[in-house]
Amino acid sequence: MTNNVIEVRQIVKRYGEVQAVDGVDLAVETGKVFGLIGHNGAGKSTLFKMMLGLVPATSGEIRIDGRPVSGAGFREVRRHLGYLPENVVFYDNLSGLETLAFFARLKGVGRFACGPLLDRVGLSAAADRRVKGYSKGMRQRLGLAQALLGKPKLLFLDEPTTGLDPEGIREFYRILKEMKSEGATIILTSHILSEIQERVDRLAIMKNGKIQALGTVQSLRETMALPLWFELRLAEGAEPPLRRALAAIGVDEIRIEGERISVHCQREAKMSVLQALAALDGLVTDLYVREPSLEDVFLGYSG
Repeated sequence: MTNNVIEVRQIVKRYGEVQAVDGVDLAVETGKVFGLIGHNGAGKSTLFKMMLGLVPATSGEIRIDGRPVSGAGFREVRRHLGYLPENVVFYDNLSGLETLAFFARLKGVGRFACGPLLDRVGLSAAADRRVKGYSKGMRQRLGLAQALLGKPKLLFLDEPTTGLDPEGIREFYRILKEMKSEGATIILTSHILSEIQERVDRLAIMKNGKIQALGTVQSLRETMALPLWFELRLAEGAEPPLRRALAAIGVDEIRIEGERISVHCQREAKMSVLQALAALDGLVTDLYVREPSLEDVFLGYSG
């Protein structure tokens, strides 16, 4: 028995001569947070829409919770899906509460759920205000509230933090953590890679409609063999012995910027550098190891 809530097999989508998605294979485990990243036009949003059954595939198969999205049984599966599109559009003359009640009726959810959801996303004070008076961030919060209607088992979130301030972003990811703890599976895209690198269990990098890489952030770092940076602070007079200690290892670069010393090395030399620094017997007063960021990984694969 598979534990995959999403299974994508050789999926292709063409718009005339444009191949938006080109032979994608993908599996997402139940209860995980999965990231889908790529440049604009990489095929992420198209793949999202095909997984939701909103856009038919040219060829291939997508199954959600064991049901093909093109089959008659998918209507029942869709009741347990939540979707926040990249560009949220609402009726300006409805209030926030009326808007959410409208979507609740479409999803077969009782109106009683609307108030608590608005409170959960921080909009209870603006519940009776017309949406045309909402800021971009408030509209995004309302979009998240409609995606959460019915306690979905599977959430699709396309650029979900667009327009949110830092507090809103923190609250958004707090809600996602709660949803995950309740057993939901979450698929999200974001161009703000620093936000998601510590928050996704696995991710896929798309380029030109294909998946270029797939795995955890750490496994992709290791596959790319991206170098590390050691950020050091030294005691007075420690620079010469530091250079002598590291010369035998063959580090790539030693950069001095005021009191800060940066040591650049390949991943396989990491433990050797740490041992050499430990042998300096107190001459190193502070140490920070900077792993390649998700942005470094992404640029390495998609550049």
